[in-house]
This record gives sequence, structure tokens and C-alpha cells, in this order.
Amino acid sequence: MGRQDISSLLERYANGATSAAENLRVESWLADHQNSENQWELMDTAGREQWLGQVFADVELTIDNSPVITMRPRRTLWRVAAIAAMLLIFLGLFWQRATLQNWLTPTQLTAMQTAANQKKVVLLSDGSKIWLNAGSELKYPEKFNGTTREVFLTGEAYFDIKHDASKAFIVHTGSLITTVLGTAFDIKANKTDRLIIVTVTRGKVSVSEGKRLLGLITPNQQISYNKQNKLHVQTAVDARQVIAWQSAELRFEDITFQEAAKILSERFNVKITFNNDKIKACRFSGSALSGKNLDQVLTVICAFNNARYNHNQDGSISIDGKGCN
Repeated sequence: MGRQDISSLLERYANGATSAAENLRVESWLADHQNSENQWELMDTAGREQWLGQVFADVELTIDNSPVITMRPRRTLWRVAAIAAMLLIFLGLFWQRATLQNWLTPTQLTAMQTAANQKKVVLLSDGSKIWLNAGSELKYPEKFNGTTREVFLTGEAYFDIKHDASKAFIVHTGSLITTVLGTAFDIKANKTDRLIIVTVTRGKVSVSEGKRLLGLITPNQQISYNKQNKLHVQTAVDARQVIAWQSAELRFEDITFQEAAKILSERFNVKITFNNDKIKACRFSGSALSGKNLDQVLTVICAFNNARYNHNQDGSISIDGKGCN
């Protein structure tokens, strides 16, 4: 098997187009070289060539340079086939041992949930810290024992992950997979929303849909993935505004009233509407406001924008007035 053949096999494996036997062969190589399929997909041309060189050298050593034993043809074929089958079974069991152990003794996950008007902070066993927004759920193991650190999120959470080069941190949100080594980022994946949004505040994050890499994002970058049409968009954002819900203070910097109302609506779990569309476009830079009392925040913002607000009987809030000049 030549280097080109190995490269082709790895590409087909990354695209999910290999057989069970080919999967076993590739996973043996990956495990032997302490690599993962995600890392292969993220390698540049030089990195892949270097890694392929190592694999190819091992394949040549173990396959192409095997000693030749002279025996009678029929017995030789049967004996070689039997030995090969035994080796395949042994290697298959060896490389799949961790998978089998996980299947026989599945990891027990702890589920942390927040109510519609509640936020919680979760401290994981590796020292990572997660802020869980209202109406969200996080499932995680009490201890990370495998080669990865994996959690499952529904809703929104802000992650501050402890760096560990030997154990990637993976967040599952439906079919979307967010992978990091150690960084800070926000994921919004509400069941009722058609978008899953990943925003980075520190470090670098890999976002994939299954085995398809959507992109690598760095601070103040965001990937929005549409669950319905499978399309995604990568944009530049102000990450501080995105994670404003996590802080005890609210900061509004060069923001429209409509954008501020959306932040308040999500933070306080209340519907906010405008009676005058002109008010929506009013821009203002605000300041750090205590986010504990909605009425205090609205009073200040309305004063900025020449508006007033009212509490409605259904619990919603409406904003009216002439708006900005």
C-alpha cells in the first residue's frame, strides 16, 4: 500500500465512505499515532504529508517488509491466511477495547437544568467553568476518564475551558460539534430556534456538522448554523454583547434600542415590543448598568432614547414615544 493509497483511504474515512474493515485499519493507525479524525481534517498539506510519512513507514515495516517463509504453496496460503485472520482479530480487539469498555459500562452523565428565570454556574472535574443560561440543560460526566472531555448542551451556555492538550473538549448540540483544547466561548442552541450560534471570546474553536468542518473561529468571530437547510455563516461580532447575559452588569456600546430590547428579553425572560418603529433604530452607548432589576435598566435606556415603557396585563412590556431626534 503506497502513501497515495493511505492518503485516499484517510480522505474516504473522513467523509464516512469506508467499509467496516477499512474503519478498523484507519482507527488502528490513528490510535497508534495518537491522532484523531478531527485532527487529520484540520491538518494543512505539510502536516498531513509529515503524518502520512510516519504512517507509511510503519505500514512498510509491518506489511511490505514481512519475512518470506518458503513452504509448499497450498499450505503456505492457508497458514498465512490463518495467521492474518488471527492478527486482525487480535488487533481489532486491542484497538477497540476502549470502545467495548465504554459500551459495556457507559459513562453516567449528570444533568444540570435551569428554570426560565434562573442561571447556574457549573464547575467540571477538570477545572472548567460553565455558566448556564435560563431554560437550558447541560449533561456532563462527574469525571473525564477517556481521551476526550465531552458534554451535551441544550439552550445557551458560556464555557471557560481549562487547557489540556491531551484531551480535547467537545460540546455536542444536536448534530453540531464544537471542539477546543482550552478557550472561552458561547453556544446558543435553543430547541425552538432554527439557528445554533457559536461565538468565541478567547482562543480558537473548531465547529463541525458531523464530520464536515464548518470553520475555525477566533475571538469576536461567530458561526451561525441553520438546522433546517444545513447552511452556515461566519461573521465578525462584538463577543461582549453576545455574552452580556452571563455578567451581573449590562454593557450597551453603540447598540440599537431593538438590539438592547432583545438582550433584555432573553435575560429577563419577558416579551418586549415597540409601538413606534422609529424607536427601534435609535442608537446609544450605555454604560454598565446593574442587570438585576429590569425596571431600573428600562428607565435609564428610555431616558437615553426619549421613550417610555409600560407593563401589560399579559406580562409583556411595550415601549412607546417619539424616539431619538
